[in-house]
Formats: sequence, structure tokens, C-alpha cells
Amino acid sequence: MSRPVTLFTGQWADLPIDEMAAKASAFGYDGVELACWGDHFDVSAALVDEGYCQRHRAMLARHDLQCWAVSNHLVGQAVCDRIDQRHHHILPDHIWGHGEPEGVRERASEEMKNTARAAAALGVPVVNGFTGSSIWPDLYFFPPVTAEQVKQGYDDFANRWGPILDVFKEVGIKFALEVHPSEIAYDTVTARTALEAVGHHDAFGFNFDPSHLVWQGVDPARFIDHFPDRIFHCHMKDVKTMLDGDSGILGSHLPFGDPRRGWDFVSVGRGDVDFDGIMRALNRGGYDGPLSVEWEDSGMHRDQGAIESCQYIRAIEVRPPDRGFEDAYSEE
Repeated sequence: MSRPVTLFTGQWADLPIDEMAAKASAFGYDGVELACWGDHFDVSAALVDEGYCQRHRAMLARHDLQCWAVSNHLVGQAVCDRIDQRHHHILPDHIWGHGEPEGVRERASEEMKNTARAAAALGVPVVNGFTGSSIWPDLYFFPPVTAEQVKQGYDDFANRWGPILDVFKEVGIKFALEVHPSEIAYDTVTARTALEAVGHHDAFGFNFDPSHLVWQGVDPARFIDHFPDRIFHCHMKDVKTMLDGDSGILGSHLPFGDPRRGWDFVSVGRGDVDFDGIMRALNRGGYDGPLSVEWEDSGMHRDQGAIESCQYIRAIEVRPPDRGFEDAYSEE
């Protein structure tokens, strides 16, 4: 089993998609995971322009690239969040509107339904994204947060995402939540609770990203083993912890790239993620989808990072065996 290696285009959304595709091909990738911002994949255009998806596919083919997933993290975040001015900076104008919170959430919900329809039109099986969370700000339980308040957060998630997931199922698309701080699921326990909240909906699973687990102390390979049939997509992304006795895992209100942080994202292969263990866990779970590099490293040029990340992933992928290594001894 040799999985395709793809590049998430979100960190290159400032470039026109044709230019980005040329880069990804030159970097050595098999395909791209298209961000639903910049001009990389326009949900509305995919639904109203009959030729849009065909032209997108043809453009990728010119660069010898394929596409297995699109990602709409920014809009998905607004579905369940407590909306404030931070969201204005990440949302398109037609979702933000006048910024009235419930209106933003409702428009974001409709956009996620349309993203499923647009993905179906493009012919990809998965939409990656965020869900947002009404209870993430209550992470530290003081003032005290009751069990009922936590339950209300998961009920809110189920009520808002249930109808969205029904559309995903209707059009044959999977939604893969990137398990991530600030989402309804950010570790193994909350991922299990989120699944239960939506009744193990057929369309709901995870975009596995080890970088968000490692700095929390969660074992990424164990996460895969817990949810082998719910890993719909995989991000290859690395992180390095730098706890020095002064810094902590909560980031200290310091921006990425600040050397005083207790952890930071780094180029794939330069951090603390055990990618060998992850590859073996993916084999155990039967995952044969793309390995999509989500490159983030504040201290490195993105083109260098993209190139070396692709090379690293290809070098360390573990092919499952077709026989036991001692089988030769038992043959006559």
C-alpha cells in the first residue's frame, strides 16, 4: 500500500491556484488538498458554474496532480463558536454579514452544507474542517462549570451539525473534523464524546493531525487505534515541545515563532512526532487515503519546508508486510 502524498494549500492561499499547483507539482507531490479560501476552491462557483469543477480538475491534471479532499476550516469554525470580532478576520463577507452571532452561525451552517455539495461536484470524497465549540472557552473549570453546561455544549454541536451531516450523507461525502484545540473534539476523550453526541453519524469522522495531540500529551498512534474506521483523512504535521521550566503548554499568550513558547509547529520530521508509529497505526487501521502535508514552521521558508516534508514522508512510509519475516524458515 503506497499512499499518495499531498499538500494542503491553505498556507499558500495568497497565491493563485494555478501558480500554487505548479509549485506543488515541482515540489514532488501527487496532489493537493484544496483550501476553500483565496481562489483555491470557491464553493459558490462550484455550485452555480457548471464548468468550474471541470476546469479545476483540468488545471490540476496539467500539473500532474490529483485531489482527494477540500478543506473549509474557517467557515466551519463559526458554526458552533461564540462569535466575536476575531471571526470577522477569518470569515468571508457573505458569512459575516453584520456580525450578529446567530446569523453568522446560521450562514456558516448553510455554507458547510454547500461545501458538501461542491465537493461532490468536484468528485472528492472528503471535506476537512473545524466545527467550532460553544464550550471551548470553559476549558479550565473556574468559575466552576457544571456537567450540565458541558452537556449543553455537546447538544449544541449535535443540533447544529446533525442537519449538516445529513446533507453530507445525502450527497455521499464524509466530513472529517480536525481534532484540534478550540474544537468540540480536541483529544481522545472529547473525540469519543463528539461521536456519541451525533449518534455515530455515518458522515462524521476525523482528519487526523498528530501535531495538535503531541503537545497535549496525547499519543497519536493510540488515537488512530481507538478510531480506525473514523480516520477519513490524515494531515502530516510536526510539533516540538520546548518546556524549559518557565514555559507551559498553554502558549503563554505568545504568538507562534516566539522562542519563549512551550511548544511550536515545525517542518515535518524536525519535531517530536513519531511518524513511524503513526504509519504503523495507519496500516493497522487499513487507512489508504492521502498523507497530506500541512506545513507550518515560523522559522523556515515555506518552499523549503514543502519540499523536505514531501521527501521525508515518502522516505519513512511503512509498507505493510505480505508475509511474516520468519515464514522463509518454515518453507520446504
